[in-house]
This record gives sequence, structure tokens and C-alpha cells, in this order.
Amino acid sequence: MYPTVAIRTALSAEAETLADIGYVAWDRDLRPFLAGAAASREVQRERLDRDVATHIARIIVADVDGVATGWCMRARGLSYIPYLFVTPLLQNQGIGSMLLRRMETIFELEGAGYVQLDTLADNVRAVTFYQRQGYRILALKPQGRVAGDTTMSVRLEKPLSPYRGQLDE
Repeated sequence: MYPTVAIRTALSAEAETLADIGYVAWDRDLRPFLAGAAASREVQRERLDRDVATHIARIIVADVDGVATGWCMRARGLSYIPYLFVTPLLQNQGIGSMLLRRMETIFELEGAGYVQLDTLADNVRAVTFYQRQGYRILALKPQGRVAGDTTMSVRLEKPLSPYRGQLDE
């Protein structure tokens, strides 16, 4: 049985919870593909805490029975999604797809003709998920910024149907 999910804006009071969801999902699903500083739990935890708190207004949340179970963030001024996380216990139940579709709708309402995101190239599960959502691989690029880091990421893009009318405030 699939849970009933509501998608809503993030609340400042739940920033720590959202960072926790991101950290647990990162640790289980992404960290195994990383090495060196990129695999540092401490560095990632600090990054998620900072990014969630700083950009809470650009985050949407999947809510199941009043509990945040996943979240998606959009970048400022770009049609780009830097984060999409679902708590591991509820993955593969459509929550990530719902968050992604809602964020795409937000971009369309802002007039965007496409959306882009990056994921680790070795994370076949994530790449396949995004391709099933209509994303196409644009480029393969180095992930790490440290000399000798051979981790690669893929840039994916999906065309959107931008809204061209006015929205009442």
C-alpha cells in the first residue's frame, strides 16, 4: 500500500529534520561511490545543514501523515535541482517522482523551458530513475574538485513546457 503524500513548502523549523533525511539517504545511497574527502560524513553533514538552513525557501517537502519524508531543492536563478532526497525506508514508493514532478511544475510556472540536475555516474539506480522521469544525459564530467579524484557525474536535462501567462499574486 502506497502512503498518502502531500507536497508542501518547507518550514524553517524543520531544517534539521530535512538535513537528517538528506544525510541518511546520502550515506546509504551516494557515499559508497565516493572516496577521500568527498566521502567525509562530517563534511557532508555540515554541507547539508548549511544548505538546507540557507535555502529553506527553495525547498519543497513530501509529507506523509504530518511527517517530512523527502525533499527537493531548486537553485536560485537557475533551472537546476541540486538536491532530491527521500528517506531510505520510503524509497521506491513514488515519493521522489512526486517531488520531482512538482518541482518541474514550479520551474514551468516560472517560465523555464528545461530543468537540469547532476548525479554520480556510478549510481546507476539514480541515473535510471531520472531517465524514467524523462531526463536525458547531456554530459559526463568530473565530480571531484581535488586532484586525483576520479569520481564522475552526469548532467541530465529534461525539456519542460513553460507557462507564458501571468500569475496573480
